[in-house]
Amino acid sequence: MTAGPAEDTRTRLLQTALRLFTEHGVEGTSLQMIADALGITKAAVYYHFKTKAEITEAVAEPGVRDLDELVLRAAAQKRRGAQVDLLLEGFIDLVIRHRALVALFSSDPGLIRAIEKSAHGGMEGFGQALLAILAGPDPDATARVNAMVTLTGIAMAGGSPDLAGLSDDELRTELLDVGRRLLGRPRRRTSAPVAVGRNG
Repeated sequence: MTAGPAEDTRTRLLQTALRLFTEHGVEGTSLQMIADALGITKAAVYYHFKTKAEITEAVAEPGVRDLDELVLRAAAQKRRGAQVDLLLEGFIDLVIRHRALVALFSSDPGLIRAIEKSAHGGMEGFGQALLAILAGPDPDATARVNAMVTLTGIAMAGGSPDLAGLSDDELRTELLDVGRRLLGRPRRRTSAPVAVGRNG
């Protein structure tokens, strides 16, 4: 089933907004700039979104949804090793799938505010859930630091313009190797991407 004209316009609008947010920041991007980049009127933008805040939340929503689903799937695993492996691989896949969004999240307070509104418990809640799985029950300082460095490092590397030249497969291999070493997980010869959320 193909998307209708309105849905297609909404998709292009969000893609354009993300590109402009990356170039100018959320605060530096106006609704008029989005309309001009799309070649439509500002009224046409208002048909889909009433405010820039609504656009920003919609831009962030796929990443937030995928992260929420990943945490639930990882927590549902019965073995701790399976929880860690699924979360690590899924988080890396999520970061790579949403590279532009992750880069923006790392540097733009406007996007952070939007995610805080759209995420249940905000990013602090997500962070605590991720750390709880990676660090394990009653973690010592080393386990907490390793989990924090793993998550932060993966997110920063995935969104870094310095690594933009790496293909998704290359970046995934490197991040998975580093993450496994930090978390003390055995290395795998091959690892298929973890399917979380919709690709795109």
